Amino acid sequence: MEFNSIWEAVLIIVAGIVLLHISGRKSISQMTVGQTVLMIAVGTLLIQPVASKNLWQTLLLSLILVLTLLVFEILALKWNFFEGLVRGRSKVVVENGVLKVQNMKKLRLTVDELEMHLRQNGIDKIDDIKWATMEMSGQLGYTLIDRKQYATKEDISNSTILAGNEPTATTSDTY
Repeated sequence: MEFNSIWEAVLIIVAGIVLLHISGRKSISQMTVGQTVLMIAVGTLLIQPVASKNLWQTLLLSLILVLTLLVFEILALKWNFFEGLVRGRSKVVVENGVLKVQNMKKLRLTVDELEMHLRQNGIDKIDDIKWATMEMSGQLGYTLIDRKQYATKEDISNSTILAGNEPTATTSDTY
């Protein structure tokens, strides 16, 4: 094995790490479709020098891909229309306990998949949801109906005042 091959392999790994840091990616589950495609393309390009292609041309093409993604994301920050094209939009899938079937069809989301997301968030019934959205990341965002929402410290304090009891300082209030 030549020293040149070892140097190229190390440079490819370092360049890949730098390019991924430049693009600011997290885990694949948090990437948009465009970002995922870009990462696959960069990975494919970075392996080209191993197949006897030009190393510098490969690194330049990878950098161009990452910079293109960054330009698209900057445009998405500036223009709402471009954000919809690049990142997509969240869609309401439940409103006032009623399924939004048309939106679910657009997302290719089955009722079983939605129920799985609900169970993962500790929600037993669709009727308990004021609204729920499928976010661009694939996560479920939701708001429970008023009677199912969790009580806050303020709610508990207000209820003790209404009951005629003065609230007492708790350990967390003294810190």
